[in-house]
Amino acid sequence: MKAHKYFNSLILEVILMIQAESDMLKMLAKFMKTIGDANRLKIIWVIGKEERSVSEIINETDLSQTLVSFHLKILRESDIVETKRLGAFIYYSLGNPELIDLLSACGEYVYKNTGEIEPGFVWPFPLWFNKKS
Repeated sequence: MKAHKYFNSLILEVILMIQAESDMLKMLAKFMKTIGDANRLKIIWVIGKEERSVSEIINETDLSQTLVSFHLKILRESDIVETKRLGAFIYYSLGNPELIDLLSACGEYVYKNTGEIEPGFVWPFPLWFNKKS
């Protein structure tokens, strides 16, 4: 009888672990879907590890105000970006600035696995982005 309870407990533990893993994979898939839009990636890159106003984001991405606002709303609702109001302006920043490092690593992975990259190549992600000084 004791062994029966032990195995039931073990089976329950395995089921809970599988469920937790499944939930984690669902959360990861939702996150990847959210950031998996080219315009949202542009916005994330422009914000970077700094704070940016909507007008700065519009200027740097060449996206319309409507499109930037639409994507910022999605990023805000997903807790990817945070807001801070200073007077009449709202500034956006990444909830976790390490997202930039993660995206850089993902970009390098994709770029290096095309088979067309020289050894020692450092990927200048994002390629489209010319930071204005």
